[in-house]
Amino acid sequence: MRRRQQPPLPKRHGLDPARLRLPEQGDWATIRDHLVARLPRVTAARIDELLDAGAIVDLSGPIAPDAPYVPGGAVWFHRDLPDETVVPFDIPIVYRDDDLLVVDKPHFLATIPRGQHILQTALVRLRRELDLPDLIPAHRLDRVTAGLVLFVINPARRGAYQTMFHKRTVRKEYEAIAPFDPELTLPRTVRSRIIKEKQVLAAQEVAGEPNAETWIELVEQRDGLGRYRLRPLTGRTHQLRLHMNGLGIPILGDDFYPVLTDKSVDDFTRPLQLLASSLEFTDPVSGRPRRFDSARTLQAWADPHRWRGGIHPDGGTVRPCG
Repeated sequence: MRRRQQPPLPKRHGLDPARLRLPEQGDWATIRDHLVARLPRVTAARIDELLDAGAIVDLSGPIAPDAPYVPGGAVWFHRDLPDETVVPFDIPIVYRDDDLLVVDKPHFLATIPRGQHILQTALVRLRRELDLPDLIPAHRLDRVTAGLVLFVINPARRGAYQTMFHKRTVRKEYEAIAPFDPELTLPRTVRSRIIKEKQVLAAQEVAGEPNAETWIELVEQRDGLGRYRLRPLTGRTHQLRLHMNGLGIPILGDDFYPVLTDKSVDDFTRPLQLLASSLEFTDPVSGRPRRFDSARTLQAWADPHRWRGGIHPDGGTVRPCG
């Protein structure tokens, strides 16, 4: 296996620096000229500031503002961070040993950095709070989904635990709150073909060979609502939300299905009523069976009055937040 090149800059806020490889072909006179052309979202003035501060480096150290272009070379720097809304909820630890960390992620917190969510992600917060700079997730949950996420502490074990999820040998169980339909026959297995196009927020079900499969069971019902147990056999984007919506029982709090709505990132009311409630697998290192369970409950079922009033289960009415 090819060893990953060690960045010449340390982590900042728990994040590795960005690495840009310089193309073999190009007519730029300086590295600065290439960066201005390569990074259109970064102003030329900001690139000059970084160069003047010695904040853009190669393996030999800081790059001079007039350093000549080096085909096939590479540079490193830390990207400027976006302004983020603080997600005011803790990340409870379910289990920790030398290899693994299992947490009970809250709603509204992304698993990994992406787009406008960088520091306010489970990965970055855990790296900083627990002083675990090499922590990496073995899988992911949507930002709006709460529940169990397994992280790998020991870099030597990453492949073993990530492969479990890639090979679908982990038994994952979810809980969801959605409308109750007495005409709907459950339990059942739902199969469909799901596609997700880049730069499009919502995924969609289309005709064709199924690539997504979910087992759905009604656990109990009251007052027009059902509490459902979901077991995905595959892991397509928004699979559980699409399959529930396709049955005519969209998950409560879903801002994508059946209608895409524009919910502000600082609105923490009425979270998606979807919970990753358990993870079960045979440990690929020790061979022992493992099972982890979330301690969370879904508010629309446990406390429907506060759900209807827009009061978050972890506190008061928390919109807006700065």
